[in-house]
Amino acid sequence: MIEALKSDDLVYKVGGRFKLTALIMKRWTELLEGSRPLVERTEGMTDMEVVIQEILDDKIAIDYDNSDIPLPEKIISIPERK
Repeated sequence: MIEALKSDDLVYKVGGRFKLTALIMKRWTELLEGSRPLVERTEGMTDMEVVIQEILDDKIAIDYDNSDIPLPEKIISIPERK
C-alpha cells in the first residue's frame, strides 16, 4: 500500500476524499493515455504511485479558479465530548 494514503494529510491537502479521488482518477487517465510523469519515475513505480507523488510535490492540484468546485475550508477542530 502507498504510505501517503495511510494518513489523512493528503486528503486535507486536496480538500476531501472525493476531491482526492477525482484528482487521482483524472491524472491516472492522462498517464494511461500517454502523458509524461511530472516527477522522476523510479524503477518499479506504479502509475498510482506517480500520481500520489505528483500531488505531494504540488505538481498537480485542482484548478479551483477555473472549475465550479468550492475551495476547501480550513479544518476546524471539534472539541472532545466529556
